[in-house]
Amino acid sequence: MTPERPDPVVPTATYRLQLQPDFPFEAAAAAVPYLASLGVSHLHLSPVLEAVPGSAHGYDVVDHARVRGELGGEDGLRALARTAREHGLGLVADIVPNHMAMAPRHNHALWEVLREGPKSPYARWFDIDWEARGGRMLLPVLGHPLGAELDALAVEGDVLRYYDHVFPLREGTEELPLPQLLDAQWYRPVWWRLARTELNYRRFFSVSELIGVRVEDPEVFEATHAKILQLLHEGVLDGLRIDHPDGLADPDGYLRRLNEATGGRWTVVEKILSDGEHLPASWPVAGTTGYDALRHVDGLFTDPAGFGELLGQNRRFAAPQTDRGGQWEATVRRAAYKVLTHELAAEVERLTRDAGRLCDASPDAALRDRAPWALRTALQELLVRLEVYRPYESGDAASVVHEEAAAEARQAFVVPEEAGAVDVVRDLVLGRAGDGPGHAEFRARFAQTASALRAKSVEDTAFYRYVPLLSATEVGGNPGSPAVSPEDFHAYCARVQRDWPATGTVVSTHDTKRSADVRAALAVLTESPQRWADVLAEVTRTGDGVPDAQLAWVAWQTVFGLGPADADRVQGALLKHVREAGLYTSWTEQEPPYEDGVAAFVAAGPCGAPGGQVTDFRAALEPHIRANVLGTALVQLTMPGVPDLYQGTESEYRALVDPDNRRPVSFPPDDPGDKAEVSAAALRLRRRRADVFGDSATYAPLPAEGPGAAHCVAFVRSGEVVTAVTRLSLRLTEAGGWRDTLLPLPPGRWTDVLAPEREFTGHARVDELFERLPVVLLERVG
Repeated sequence: MTPERPDPVVPTATYRLQLQPDFPFEAAAAAVPYLASLGVSHLHLSPVLEAVPGSAHGYDVVDHARVRGELGGEDGLRALARTAREHGLGLVADIVPNHMAMAPRHNHALWEVLREGPKSPYARWFDIDWEARGGRMLLPVLGHPLGAELDALAVEGDVLRYYDHVFPLREGTEELPLPQLLDAQWYRPVWWRLARTELNYRRFFSVSELIGVRVEDPEVFEATHAKILQLLHEGVLDGLRIDHPDGLADPDGYLRRLNEATGGRWTVVEKILSDGEHLPASWPVAGTTGYDALRHVDGLFTDPAGFGELLGQNRRFAAPQTDRGGQWEATVRRAAYKVLTHELAAEVERLTRDAGRLCDASPDAALRDRAPWALRTALQELLVRLEVYRPYESGDAASVVHEEAAAEARQAFVVPEEAGAVDVVRDLVLGRAGDGPGHAEFRARFAQTASALRAKSVEDTAFYRYVPLLSATEVGGNPGSPAVSPEDFHAYCARVQRDWPATGTVVSTHDTKRSADVRAALAVLTESPQRWADVLAEVTRTGDGVPDAQLAWVAWQTVFGLGPADADRVQGALLKHVREAGLYTSWTEQEPPYEDGVAAFVAAGPCGAPGGQVTDFRAALEPHIRANVLGTALVQLTMPGVPDLYQGTESEYRALVDPDNRRPVSFPPDDPGDKAEVSAAALRLRRRRADVFGDSATYAPLPAEGPGAAHCVAFVRSGEVVTAVTRLSLRLTEAGGWRDTLLPLPPGRWTDVLAPEREFTGHARVDELFERLPVVLLERVG
């Protein structure tokens, strides 16, 4: 008998828990009473399916049919769901349709493919180019070229071992001498550096340890989603967060199939929208996971004029070590070239081969006689000019791979006839040069490569090279123009309420490079650029021990954002920074003398005696940092959409990316403070007044009047709730404060949700509204 499906439920707010062996389902269940009292409606769980043993994140899935044993297995998940239900909470889970772990000993499907080759029933699961590399799958696992590693390869029964790696042997090859045995397998263990150019399977970005899954195949979809769908249909789970849909061959088709299979359950997708880009209207989802909201909320607390001054200070301080002039768009372009010719060279070669085959087989003579180098150049020149993550079949791909980009790409060719390769490639991408299976596959692969390129070149390279304001270098952000005016913020919110009212919103996630509270502190630097420059000049006046000026700028902003911090933590953050930037060292070509210099600089500078001057400067600005912290929290929790709180962020939370973002947190927090009070009040109000914040709610700006009007951002939800926050409070103080600034409230009596004894009507004085805190949340009571 098929279990009855519960009606789809839209959360009022979700709370993200990072499950791992040290924080399993049982630990999550112990936190449920506190989280229920906080006011959220659903727990948002990191991936729950079987992953590589010991994984701290769960995105390296090895078995879609089982709930992860290290977390407590399916029984543990069901027990968590029961506990949650008893306290009025539901569960939302993060799922990973795009990739699995390249861990054959744990990944049965991959093990069978390595053992049986393309004839394995699991071969259709994975995106492997069997026509390349002699029909053998490359495994970039060796620490050195094969000749130097032969003694480390050993046959044991029917498996091949290489240190911790274990691979199956093709039947009947066990007794062959080692060189012949290696040649007889369906795979080829190779030096890890060959992954750059020789890899013949699709991976996650440039991470060779994660292999792409062909979830567009209906049979693969069924096999990889059966357990999750069962948990949804039986009411264990209520909704889904979809990891990285841009990596899929057909996101549109996948999301339609998923929506049908789940019965329309609440689903959000981790789609990164570039500035000005909109979510495809055809996608049957509630919206994104919320990075677009993050950009708008952060931008609201960033001073545009001050950012311009900060940019100038950065150029003067770090010249000539800035990334060739410090232009954001140029920085992204240069990073994209680097990524295409290094990390994604194998993907470009696959596209080049596919384009060449299509041209050679085309009945259109105009496509013939295209040299591989010309097609490769055309592909690279078009890819680096994409301003979004990928074109979509359901969207207007011509607006993404547009004529202006093609015109620039042609300039890379000296001979005009050779420049025609740009038009050939563009026609293939836009579907103008044929529409057979091979053409559709090329378009999908181009789009998948584009998304990997955008993520690697922007998030993992350019964000570490363009550093005037570190808070702007965040997923989905626009570091070249990070400020958002109140008018643009209100327009964004109105559009969200109209088009995607149940979309997700976030300000901190497991992937944010800095938590919202660190970014809120850094944003104050746009209100004090000259004071920042003066402090920086003082702490770096000798210049001794500074590896490079750009790194020094980053280091001092890191300490300012965090406040007093442990030297090891700052050193780890800066080593990650310089390796991602790839200017003086990198993850794969490390320069020990430079990295030793970074460590010595951290110990002597930011985390030495001079660092105290920066933390003192931060302390002097604490009231303005507090205004940003509380304003960011309250705006996110009351704006249109479904807010997601990352674990621990209901109170002040200063964290950097991995491993900070997965560190244990206390339930309840040890020192809740004002932020926890504001967060809980907003969450409980959302849960109690779902009608005010839901699909049928309304959103309207509420302009202030008077000398400080530009510093009060306020809006009304459904005529029943008013949010008001202080914006750019340091500039406000310098201008003389609120003085006679008024906020005209809608008709009725309004109480302060955090202090119900306080009532307001009519034209409320803003200085009275913000008497207790630099933010206020009002509810109409009459």
